[in-house]
Amino acid sequence: MSVKVNDMCYMWSADDDLAKKGEYGGAVTTLMKYMLENGIVDAVLAVEKGADLYDAVPTLINDPKDIEKSAGSLHCGTLNIAKVVEKYLDGLHDIKVAVTCKPCDAMTIRELIKKGRVLEDNLIMVGVNCGGTMPPVKTRQMIEEVYEMDPDKVVKEEIAKGKLIIETENDEKSFGIDELEEEGLGRRSNCQRCEVNIPQMADMALGNWGVIGPLAGKATFVEVFSDKGAEVLDKAIGAGVVNIEEANPKGIEIRGKINQSMVNLANKSKNFAYGDIKGDILQVFAEYQDEFSRCMKCYGCREACPICYCSECSLESNGPEWLTKALIPAAPMFHLERMIHMVDSCTNCGQCEEVCPSEIPVAKVWDTINAKIQEVFDYYRGVEDEFGGVVSPLTYYQDKGLKD
Repeated sequence: MSVKVNDMCYMWSADDDLAKKGEYGGAVTTLMKYMLENGIVDAVLAVEKGADLYDAVPTLINDPKDIEKSAGSLHCGTLNIAKVVEKYLDGLHDIKVAVTCKPCDAMTIRELIKKGRVLEDNLIMVGVNCGGTMPPVKTRQMIEEVYEMDPDKVVKEEIAKGKLIIETENDEKSFGIDELEEEGLGRRSNCQRCEVNIPQMADMALGNWGVIGPLAGKATFVEVFSDKGAEVLDKAIGAGVVNIEEANPKGIEIRGKINQSMVNLANKSKNFAYGDIKGDILQVFAEYQDEFSRCMKCYGCREACPICYCSECSLESNGPEWLTKALIPAAPMFHLERMIHMVDSCTNCGQCEEVCPSEIPVAKVWDTINAKIQEVFDYYRGVEDEFGGVVSPLTYYQDKGLKD
């Protein structure tokens, strides 16, 4: 079989042990192990379980034997892996890496590639479908109080058919995701607004949606989005490390319907969050002045944001002094300057909001303004250049400053 861009298939590991340890036939784990064993990449960047199921730890793996530790999903893994790629791996200028990435990870990496912060030639993005992640602390409380289950005994969580399913070794319970989210539970608020569930900006996307028939639960649905992704899959198939079967047309249809239902849910959440906010970008910003009045200027949002990468931040520069120092709450210019630097590339990953000690809905603010930017400039964050333009419309910001 010669794999091509836009091909779709069912895939599962030829290694029975990996097929059992990984989810849905262990396709992701097997591909990562194959690339590492055969020198296609120098390392794999993935997420491993930390202290428990609610703790996700980014890990750089260079020994194929350690790949199995990253098998499976962590729905409480809320980090954005792009920050690790750009900051801690120096944008992959000296190392070739395969990265497991959710849609918001892949979108952010795509924006950083456009800004020259990540070297695409040294990157293979293995995308995984994502219907949203959940805040760890709230999720533990929800499992204990709503599901009446021991959070330490949970072995799996999954969103399927509009329900959030929690499983232990001996029990399984589910509640409607709409019902939970109306009570402030379930997925993170930024995930509720996210309309990108299949990471088409990655080199390939893998997930369980659309796998039907005898292979349901035993194989992964794979879609190819780049020549690089096609080449990797072609080599893995040729080496016999994975088994494949042509995707069932009915399964393809079901996958599309599931994705569309998630998009509809996201649009509903966005309309509820900011559908009635009108005006230009600055007028939209002004709508949130009361929220920003709680800001203690801790810089947590800047430190967490994967799009904020300047070695010297203008918010703390010695001159010119755009901001009054030691002023609490922060003056509007503090947030306006951050907005100008990053909001057109904001991928609604929610990192800023998670770390805010004042509980300002920062991600919601930037997502509202980003929606206005899409409307005005027809620029869509995190997609391929041919669809979204070569540079973001407000600024192209690098270490040396602003450029046209």
